[in-house]
Amino acid sequence: MTELFIDRIEFELGQILVVTDGESLCAVDFSGYEQRMMKLLARRYNSVRLVEQVNPQGFSQRISAYLAGDLNSIAAIPVRTGGTAFQQQVWLALKTILPGTTATYGELAKSIDRPKAYRAVGLANSLNPIAIVLPCHRVVGANGSLTGYAGGLDRKQWLLQHESSKKLKSIPFTT
Repeated sequence: MTELFIDRIEFELGQILVVTDGESLCAVDFSGYEQRMMKLLARRYNSVRLVEQVNPQGFSQRISAYLAGDLNSIAAIPVRTGGTAFQQQVWLALKTILPGTTATYGELAKSIDRPKAYRAVGLANSLNPIAIVLPCHRVVGANGSLTGYAGGLDRKQWLLQHESSKKLKSIPFTT
């Protein structure tokens, strides 16, 4: 049985669950989606035991800083995603979408040199085990509409608005 560490962060729309293996971030999900998170963890580790730990590896503090407006605080968190080589490629490509911006599934597919694989990119995106840090919330439909988000569209909208408002506030005013 693999022992992983879990912490819970309170935020405006519930709790964020942070899971680490003692070195890297393994999962970030939302309250109400524990079953999904455990299913994804079981695919990687088979049998898992979650042990409560406050701020493992300082990751919870960094995610809290992101939620408080420091959008760069999560950039250097090491992740261990599991998944296929293609899924890992998609998930790491998510980090190239800058805070306060979005990309379509097609644009993300092109960015990994698989322009016709936008549906496969969408499927991989839906299985992203590390929400927020691997920012799948920044991926939108071809027409710019908010599309599915494993944590719920209300959270996706909140995250996008949060990033947009912080990005706008960080741009210096010039005359």
